[in-house]
Amino acid sequence: MTELPIPPDRNSSPWRRRLIVAAAIVALGSLVWNQLPEGSYPTDLSRIGQGQAVLVLTMDNNYTGGASVMELLNDVRHDFADSVQFVVASLALPNGQTFAKQHQVGDGTVLLFDAKGRRVAVLHTPQTQGELRQVLQQALGL
Repeated sequence: MTELPIPPDRNSSPWRRRLIVAAAIVALGSLVWNQLPEGSYPTDLSRIGQGQAVLVLTMDNNYTGGASVMELLNDVRHDFADSVQFVVASLALPNGQTFAKQHQVGDGTVLLFDAKGRRVAVLHTPQTQGELRQVLQQALGL
């Protein structure tokens, strides 16, 4: 009995597999890159009460509220950069969790502290730039 040769399987080509893996990595990397917030925000909460007003956004990466508020902050941040420090309290970090518990807030909440560290405003998931601007202007006396 003679054995018949087995034809090569086109689907198992090593080049094809490599190309598919490379395409998947590029697609995943692109998705992750597009989800990153614009501009960086420090997470150093010790800035509160150090002589300049501080706006803190509580943010949990597992929810969308904080991300949508961050987009609003990106739009108003440059207008208030001389008067206010913008900080994120990441709810994925222990200091962010402690901060949120102390102030009884969750994802997407904006808290504004004056130069002495007194809380002067709280916005729970603001929906518009106008809300943010109004609170900042009132609190800063602008």
